[in-house]
Amino acid sequence: MIYPIVTFGVEVLRQKAVTVAEVTADVRKLATDMLETMYAARGLGLATEQVGRTEALCVIDVPLEVEKEECRVDNASVGMPLVMINPEILASEGKQRNDEGCLSFPDIGAPITRANQVTVTYLDGEGRRQTVTAKGLLARAIQHEVDHLNGILLVDKMSPMQKLSVSGQLRRLQAKAK
Repeated sequence: MIYPIVTFGVEVLRQKAVTVAEVTADVRKLATDMLETMYAARGLGLATEQVGRTEALCVIDVPLEVEKEECRVDNASVGMPLVMINPEILASEGKQRNDEGCLSFPDIGAPITRANQVTVTYLDGEGRRQTVTAKGLLARAIQHEVDHLNGILLVDKMSPMQKLSVSGQLRRLQAKAK
C-alpha cells in the first residue's frame, strides 16, 4: 500500500513518535508499506509522521553507489533497506554540510550541517536489537529520519536566511494543509 505523504503544515509532522511496544505483523506491514511509499516517491528515507502515523519507525535505503567514496567501505556492512523501530542515536562525531531535501517539503532544499558519523541502536523488523555506525549520506539520512520521529523538521535546521529564501513555498504548503 502506498501512503500519501504528509507535507509541511500538517500537525502530525510536529508530533513526537510513540515507542513501539512489540514488533508485530502489523508493524512489519507498516514498514513494508512505508518502503513501498518511499520508493514510489523516490526518497532515501521516510518516517511514520510523514505518512500520518506516530509509531517510532522509519525506513531508509541509501544505495552504496550514491555514497561518497570515503564512506562506502564503512557503510558497506549496513544492510539496506534499513527498517528502524524505536531508533536512538547513541553517538555522533564530525561535521558535514550538504544539500538536504525532504519528501514532506517538495521542491525545497537547503545546505544543512549534521554529524558526519552516527551510531544508532534500534529494533529491526524481527524485533532484534541492532546497533550500526554510519557515515556520510547514510548518517545524514539516519539523523533526518530520527529528527522526524522527534517532531523536528528540515525547516528547523535552516538558518534564518534559508527560511526567508523559501518562505513563499512554506506558506503555500501550509495553506494547502488547511
